[in-house]
Parts: sequence; C-alpha cells; structure tokens
Amino acid sequence: MKTIKAENPAIVSEIRVALGDEVANGTVLLVTELMKMQHEIRAGESGVIKALHVSPGEELRGGEPLVSFEPAEVSAQVSQDEQGQRLEFSEFEARMALLADSGRAKAVAKRHQSGGRTARENIEDLFDPGSFTEYGALAVAAQRTKRPLADLQARTQGDGIICGIGTVQGRPVAVMAVDYMVIAGTQGYNHHRKMDRLIERAGRDNLPIVLFAEGGGGRPNDYDVAPLMVAGLNVPSFRHFAAHRGPKIGIAAGLCFAGNAALFGLCNVRIATQNSCIGMGGPAMIEGGGLGVVQAHEIGPSEVQKANGVIDLLRADEAGAVAAAKALLALPHSDEADQAATPEEALRSVVPADRTRAYDMRQAFDALADPGSFLELRRDFGHGMITGFIRIKGQAFGVLANNPLHIGGAIDAPAADKGARFLQLCDAWGLPVVTLCDTPGFMVGPEIEETGQVAHISRLFLAGAHFSQPLVTVILRKAYGLGAMAMAGGGFDRPHYCCAWPTGEVGAMGLEGAVKLGQRDRLAAMSDPIEREAEYQRLVAELYQNGSALNAASLLEFDAVIDPAQTREEISRVVATVGPSSCSDRYVDAW
Repeated sequence: MKTIKAENPAIVSEIRVALGDEVANGTVLLVTELMKMQHEIRAGESGVIKALHVSPGEELRGGEPLVSFEPAEVSAQVSQDEQGQRLEFSEFEARMALLADSGRAKAVAKRHQSGGRTARENIEDLFDPGSFTEYGALAVAAQRTKRPLADLQARTQGDGIICGIGTVQGRPVAVMAVDYMVIAGTQGYNHHRKMDRLIERAGRDNLPIVLFAEGGGGRPNDYDVAPLMVAGLNVPSFRHFAAHRGPKIGIAAGLCFAGNAALFGLCNVRIATQNSCIGMGGPAMIEGGGLGVVQAHEIGPSEVQKANGVIDLLRADEAGAVAAAKALLALPHSDEADQAATPEEALRSVVPADRTRAYDMRQAFDALADPGSFLELRRDFGHGMITGFIRIKGQAFGVLANNPLHIGGAIDAPAADKGARFLQLCDAWGLPVVTLCDTPGFMVGPEIEETGQVAHISRLFLAGAHFSQPLVTVILRKAYGLGAMAMAGGGFDRPHYCCAWPTGEVGAMGLEGAVKLGQRDRLAAMSDPIEREAEYQRLVAELYQNGSALNAASLLEFDAVIDPAQTREEISRVVATVGPSSCSDRYVDAW
C-alpha cells in the first residue's frame, strides 16, 4: 500500500477518484487550492484506490494523508481532463479552419470564376514560404449585438482584412490585404483597428507595407459601436498610413472605391490590374449625391486611371501585380547576376547623326540597364518624361529622361509633375538617380500657360533642390535653358557628376531661337531670301560649334565628355565614391 500526502497547506477543492478505481500513471486524483490557484495531485504510478483520507472543502496544513492505493498493472485510460484538453484543441482547430480558403469553398469558387485570386492566395504568392505571421486573424465584424457569434465567425473572417508580416526575398515586409469575400471588402471597426496595429508595428522598423486594396469604404452597420459615434470621422488609419515612412506599395484589383481608393492613393507606387475600377465614390455614393445612376465598371476604369497618372504600373492580373511588387521590393538589394556587358554599338548609336531627327529614348534605357531590369512607371501619363528603375552592374537606380518623340523633348506640365514626384520617390526609397537629358527646354506659349505651367515646372526645381541621394546627369543631345537645369537637379553644378556624350549641345536657349531672336534685325535687312537662309544656317552652325559638348566642357560648363559605350562604367564608378546616404524623411506627393 502506498499513500500520497499533502506537501503544502491548501484546501481540498475536488476529488476525481473513488474507492476501487483503477488509475494509470499520471491520472489526476484530486485538486487542491491555494491562493486561488488550483494544483493537481497526480498518481506517480498505476494502481487501485484503497482509501480516501480527505473530503472536498477540508483544510490541509501539510503532511496529511490524501489517497492510498495499491500498485497494480492497469490498462491505459483517457481521463476526463485529457478529453477536455482535446476538446479545446478541437475548438481551436475548427475556428482556424474557418479562416482558410478551404473553409469557404463557395466564396472561393465565385472569386475564381470572376478571374480573381483570394487575399490568402495573393499573400502566399508574395511572401517567402513559411515566413508570414498573421495579426488579428480571429477578429470578426463588430455586429455581435445583432448577429450570432457563430455566423460572424463563419462569414466575417478577420473583419475583411488580413494583416501580417513576413519576408519577400529575405526582406521584412508588412501586408494589409483586403478580403473582398467578406462584406465586399468594406471597412469596419475592427478592420481599422487591425490596420492601425499593423501600421504601428511596421513603423517601428520602417518596414515596407504592401496594400491589396479592393472593395468599398466605411461600413455603416457595425451595430456594436454605432451608439458610440455619429459619423465616425476620427478613424486614424488614413493618417497613420499617410505618415508611414517606409515604402508603401498599393495593388488595386477589381472594384476599389471610397476608403480603399483613398488608401491606394496614399501609396508611393500604385499597381493596378486591367480589370480594376478605382474611384473616390462608388455607385451608391454617386447616386446618393444626386449625380445619377452609374454602373461600377464606369467609374475610374484602368484605361482612364493609367492615362491620368493614378496608376503607376498596369498589369494584366493579380499574379502580374504581385510580381511587380516583388521587383520593387527587391530594388535596394544588389543583384550580381545582372551584371551583363552592353555592346558599345548599342549606346553609341542611340542618338542619330542628324541632330534634328527624333529617336526613342527607351533604347538608351535598354542599353544602359542590366538585361531585363528596366521597370517603367507611369508609361501612359506625362509622355514628355520617362521614369523607371534600372540596374547597372547590379546596383539599383532611378532613371529620369526626356522623351524626344513627344514635342521634341520639351517639358510640359504633366512631364514636370511626373519627374518631380519620381525624384521624391527615389529620395524616400534611398535610390540614386541617373537623369538622361535631351530637351530644348520648358514648353512655352499662351496655351501651355493655361495649364499652370509656371507652378508645375517649379516642382522639378523643388524636388531637385531637396533630393538627397547620389545624382548623375548625362547629356545625350540637347541641354537648353531652364529645362536642362531642371533635368540636372537645378543646375549643371548640382549632380555628383554631370557629363555629356560627344553628341551633346548646350545653350541658354535653343540655337534656332537664339539666332532668330538675336539676329532678327540683321536677317530682316537681307532682301535676298537665299542669302538670308544661308546666313541663318551659318549663325546656327556657329552657335552649335560654340555650344558643342567638347567646347562647353573645355570651359567647365560641366564635368566631362564621355564615350557613350563607357556610360555604365562612369555611372558605376561615380556612385561607388559617394558617401553613405539615408532615405529622406520628406513624404512622397500623391501626384
């Protein structure tokens, strides 16, 4: 016979066995309580209960006999306590199963039939396998006072947004993915609380945030909090997201209106799918405002939003959008595999021998960049300026260039806006910039001034003056007046290195205009039109020779004239000599 005694003062709370019971090793025999904490007294070996020396409620001082048993072989048993633990885990597993796509088969099938992917499929595609940690998964809509909890758990998973942190190609990244399968992606009370928590968490380490934006705006029927507010206009999510210093990349697919569109607009780079419709108000808001009845697909379709600058990158579907986001997130990291040599002829033949002939500046991008690394932003907006990212010997750069195929490379208001915002973006992301200059200057004339040209053009100078990353300017051909200065960050003395190809030409204004303006009276006095034209051409040629790259460099107008074939080497060497720089604290303008 063996007897178990009390080790400490306590009160007998519960007796789990009776006389004659067979108990296995580890079975709970009784429970004692001390300082409101319960302690389980377990069998140290298997046997048969022969005596119970205490009763429930009895006070123990320590040392009293509790249970006597006779050691014996008994079959393994499943105790009620162990069964209870399994029930708890079963409840947990059942609850978590509601969050998985497999637990929402009908909603997932409907999503796939429309050509879309689920929020969890996008997250799985974005993050490195096994790296994602979710925050607030068990949240439901704040509607417990009107709907059964089981219904909310089954139909309002996560309150319509999946938030978490993982790694993308090894880089820590946060994500907020709106789940359109939950109440059409509307934003509820807990939805916003989850966003606020995720933004705060990402802000501690300046993590990039990828936003999958889809659905409508605020949800009016969160009954649990409705009595506590009228308009609910003190929601901090928009302010917190706008203030976030880390990179913000937005992906819009399908219908994206109101609050979701506002968050999408706050992103540094905005990616959208071909089927996207993005607008600050959906059909209900438009009709409610007395502005007529419209269909959702009529509001901000991608064809409209890519042309007006809202969309930076347009992709066919969500898979393409996620791939673009991955490419953007990889920019700060060197990619040694892309250090392919560029043939000399490719760069030497970019600028035509005829200085009056237009050419495609994107040929220069392709020749400068490591193969396949050029990622162009806002291709369908601000056609006079080309912006994008490239790698040169594995190093990521922003690249900004004039477009000679659009009004001869002159800079109009949309081009200036596009260039200025791109400089802000590269500054905020800590990327050096290469500018490729071929411009006759700013666009002028009565009609162009109606666009607010003065204010728009000034943005380029402001962005250049505040730009804090390495800057290299390469003059490919024309570099005239204030427009050329703006392309160099404010002046040829502004870049870390300002150079020209032998085809470069500089001047205070276009050569032809300078001759017509400066020699107007003299040319007008010549009666013979043939003689007048010959003199005009001679004066232009004289100015061209004076403003040629070789002559201008000899007078220290800029730093050097380089062989186009050596442009990659020159840029790489210069950036390698620049001291460390950090990301700018200035925000990136939405426009």
